[in-house]
Amino acid sequence: MAESESGQDKTEDPTEKRKKDSREKGEIARSKELNTLAVMLAGSGGLLIYGGGLALDMMELMKLNFSLPREVLLSPGAMGQYLLHSGKIAILAVQPVLITLLLAALIGPVSLGGWLFAAGSMAPKFSRMNPGAGLKRMFSTKALVELLKALAKFILILFVALTVLSSDIDDLLRIAHEPLESAIIHSVQVVGWSALWMACGLIIIAAVDAPIQLWESHKKLLMTKQEVRDEHKDQEGRPEVKQRIRQLQREMSQRKMMAAVPDADVVITNPTHYAVALKYDPEKGGAPMLLAKGSDFTALKIREIAVANDILLLESPELARSIFYSTDLDQEIPAGLYLAVAQVLAYVYQIRQYRAGKGKRPDPLKDLPIPPDLRRDS
Repeated sequence: MAESESGQDKTEDPTEKRKKDSREKGEIARSKELNTLAVMLAGSGGLLIYGGGLALDMMELMKLNFSLPREVLLSPGAMGQYLLHSGKIAILAVQPVLITLLLAALIGPVSLGGWLFAAGSMAPKFSRMNPGAGLKRMFSTKALVELLKALAKFILILFVALTVLSSDIDDLLRIAHEPLESAIIHSVQVVGWSALWMACGLIIIAAVDAPIQLWESHKKLLMTKQEVRDEHKDQEGRPEVKQRIRQLQREMSQRKMMAAVPDADVVITNPTHYAVALKYDPEKGGAPMLLAKGSDFTALKIREIAVANDILLLESPELARSIFYSTDLDQEIPAGLYLAVAQVLAYVYQIRQYRAGKGKRPDPLKDLPIPPDLRRDS
């Protein structure tokens, strides 16, 4: 089990912040064997696909330069033109293979760890110039593992190469008896297939190395329990984080409050500046509870939800202000407002009966009895 400098075991998975910091430093999983495999496969594939045309272009280039007229040999200007023309032919001939290799060199590293550009990793580190640290790295366990990997790769590729050459011995011997043009094309094909089979041998090494690199990268990022606690404390201690947490808490509370409005029996309004939603459950007993309250924009949203859910809106500015300032959410109204709220609920019941065709329309409510200590003028 990995240990930190303090001696504590690193048993905790890395946090998102630690992963982000590691990427910013350029510390991500990379496999050299996977990169080598990608380049080898691309190179051998490029030879097999474009090798015939490349060989023919090279033959034309040699014919062009080995059959120069005498007057051209004695003219520096003409030799310069021949050189430029030969360079153009050579570049166009090898261009497909070079582009294939370039793409493989870019895709290989990105396939493990993704694309990353970390400017910090390009900065010079004087610790790497320390001879003592260099010797320590040379004789470390990691260096020994890399040496064993190199030996295993050498032995495997040597075995594959000998096997391929022994199987191609007849083709190699036939090349000597073929015409020049077909011999060159045949040689390119043999080299391409041989390189492809040796590249396939690297698949075994890459398949072993890539998971090891991922495991080692994850192991480096492991944290102790104390590091996790310290990071959590540091994150919560930042003003912007606290502000964001408070904002999220307010938004959650607001959503919860708005979701409760459809359960209300009545919404009492100011009529525009304040709105409070009350619910009374006779089976539970007790006093009516405040489900939602708000001012200005929040009051408007409460009224909109009430209208959408056919909740009765009742204008009573004094009662709305009194409940707004004296009662918290999900709390019962104060005893001083029992009588006023009882009259409101009775009025709501009569309105429901009237709408159901079981009675006459009740008269509008008169001034409700609100104690002086619970009155609010604004």
